[in-house]
Amino acid sequence: MKRISKIIACLAIVALAATSAFAAEGGNPKKGKYLYKKNCKVCHVAGAAGGALTPLSKTQRQWDRFFEKDGHKAAPEAIKSFSEQDLKDIQQFLYDHAADSDQPETCG
Repeated sequence: MKRISKIIACLAIVALAATSAFAAEGGNPKKGKYLYKKNCKVCHVAGAAGGALTPLSKTQRQWDRFFEKDGHKAAPEAIKSFSEQDLKDIQQFLYDHAADSDQPETCG
């Protein structure tokens, strides 16, 4: 019985470490919200070219995957003007307010 408890505890620690390894880090969510509202929301509202997209549209992990692997494939030119720090700020905002976050929100 003790061995099963140890295995479960180890699995829980590994799962926690695995999810936090993908977490957005180093961004300023307030600046990210400003940048998102100013630049991204133009194309990401209902009826616009990019379709409605808010922090609630994805989970934290999905946002991380978007920034790590997908990179705005649909319109890569849309993010070329952003600095690496700007992208981290936007990612941090989206991550912090994703559907599964402690403070989910749209974008106002």
